[in-house]
Amino acid sequence: MAAECSIPVIDYLKFPNQSSKLLVASEEWGCFRLVNYHDVLPRTLMSDMKTVVRSLFDLPVEIKRRNVDGIAFKGYIALTAKNPLYEALGLYDMASRSDVDNFCSQLDVSPQQRDTILKYSEAIHELVVGIGTKLAESLGVSTENMGIEMWPCKFRINKYHFTPESVGSPGVQIHTDSGFLTILQDDEDVGGLEVMDKSGEFVPVDPWPNTLLVNLGDMAKVWSNGRFRNVKHRVQCKEAKIRVTIASFLLGPRGMVEAPVELVDDEHPRLYVPTTYEDYRKTMLSLSLQACEALALLYTPK
Repeated sequence: MAAECSIPVIDYLKFPNQSSKLLVASEEWGCFRLVNYHDVLPRTLMSDMKTVVRSLFDLPVEIKRRNVDGIAFKGYIALTAKNPLYEALGLYDMASRSDVDNFCSQLDVSPQQRDTILKYSEAIHELVVGIGTKLAESLGVSTENMGIEMWPCKFRINKYHFTPESVGSPGVQIHTDSGFLTILQDDEDVGGLEVMDKSGEFVPVDPWPNTLLVNLGDMAKVWSNGRFRNVKHRVQCKEAKIRVTIASFLLGPRGMVEAPVELVDDEHPRLYVPTTYEDYRKTMLSLSLQACEALALLYTPK
């Protein structure tokens, strides 16, 4: 049974009949729960991957610190006095076999673990491309030359060390994702994720096993000419337990991010100056911005 949750639910098996519902969810919420996608990402693979993820976080710190990436990406994020609740591991592009192999080699994974990570990366990338394609089609945009399958797809696994003392405190502050869309395989047992609705209230996203949460980010807002909502969200410590999640971030085109011609006309002028994901991310980091404030720098008033 699903936990009570008011965010929309999208059935991956029922397209194209879900297109109008997907569009409403993307415009009104900027997020949705995805169900019935297991032809692409089997339940057994999700479970196996979560087992691998937990084992990676159990590695000695000196091994986890080998997880580095040279493309403005932190790799391993360690627990610190200022950040005592959260650690993460990751890689820049899970669609790149060399990036995935390098990640596995850094952490000395076993052949079986490597096989699981590779299979998961391939499946989740197929799924993220499928969702991106359906999002574009919901707006009537041709995907023939979009090349979504070539967009980089960042991968990050997260561990929250919630303690009795941390209950009621934030695990991750309020933010938007900077890329196009995010697929989250949440913890099956431990909640904490909350999304902001259009009224400004936070709505809890309670655990619902064998589903995925999809969030739209800042690049989706730019690309859709303001149609899609880039949802603000946060993680709150609700109970003193370990929380483990797997996040896959479709960042956006490797070149310029701008609204396609189908979404720009006299009645709908271009709202944002074209940018690249890399330039946008650099601006965010240089100004220490978290919750889409950098979009204001790209906004073109009517």
